[in-house]
Amino acid sequence: MAGRGRPGVRSPARAWSRWLVHRLVLAALTLWLISVIVFGATQALGDPARAILGRSATPERVAALHAQLNLDEPVVTRYLSWLGGAVRGDPGTSLASGGSVASLIGSRVVNSGVLVALAAVLIIPLAFLLAMVAARRRDRAADHVVQVGLLAVAALPEFVIGILLVALFSTTVFRWLPSVSVSQSGRPWSDPSAMVLPVATLVLAVVPYVARILRASLIEVLESDYVEMARLKGVPERLVVRRHALSNAVVPGIQVIALQLAWLAGGVVVVEYLFQYPGMGSTLVDAVRNRDVPVVQALALLVALIYVGVNLLADVLTILATPRLRTAVR
Repeated sequence: MAGRGRPGVRSPARAWSRWLVHRLVLAALTLWLISVIVFGATQALGDPARAILGRSATPERVAALHAQLNLDEPVVTRYLSWLGGAVRGDPGTSLASGGSVASLIGSRVVNSGVLVALAAVLIIPLAFLLAMVAARRRDRAADHVVQVGLLAVAALPEFVIGILLVALFSTTVFRWLPSVSVSQSGRPWSDPSAMVLPVATLVLAVVPYVARILRASLIEVLESDYVEMARLKGVPERLVVRRHALSNAVVPGIQVIALQLAWLAGGVVVVEYLFQYPGMGSTLVDAVRNRDVPVVQALALLVALIYVGVNLLADVLTILATPRLRTAVR
């Protein structure tokens, strides 16, 4: 009958729902496995009670602190209690400060989010611009200059880039920008000039990878048959790049941008520590130094959640941007 459709063929909405549920289940399983690894790894760090008490760790005080922190319970019971609290948004109590972990890292997560967002706003258009310049002038002087510059920057670790920027703009050559970021009690937007160097460091650390992959993708598209046909029809080169090449090269760009933005969630540790930026990175370094296990667990799980979420979003955008993949979701 006309209203029933062909047997064995699902509607697009049902196919999308099944695909999305499948990916969400895989994401949940991935996060659960990461939670097991994080909890097991932090338990291997040693007895947090002895780390807190230090040299004054008498057996009586250690036993009392074990009872206070529920460290005398079985490992499985402690894991289930911690996992349940993390799912509810209550990852526990900080061993160093005695306060809630959620309230301790809440503002730091916001600060790191602002830093990554500002970097992403600059990374995406700059990478596309450099890739377009290099691809349109392939094997010419402009392409060679862009390629050498990108390779030179890509060869430098982010902490080296940060140190060079500090030496150039804060200490040795010029004194235009502060070498450290906002105070521990401040917000990133309270002093915009202090945000320049951390953001510039992240941009320079990520742009070379994204631009090089986009350049390769653009070159492959520019050499395709349908682009040559558009040129033979007399379409100007700018329109060929903008309408045909760029729209088809954006798919691999989505994946590489997602991977780099997911890396920023954990890669900001070095940059934040270098510039004394009050974000997740510096908080994680302090927590590891103080053996503040609940804070380490919460931040590690949060970074994993961001990574899985960004990759899931990238997969959705890739399917939406590719007609062949949209029809393949059945």
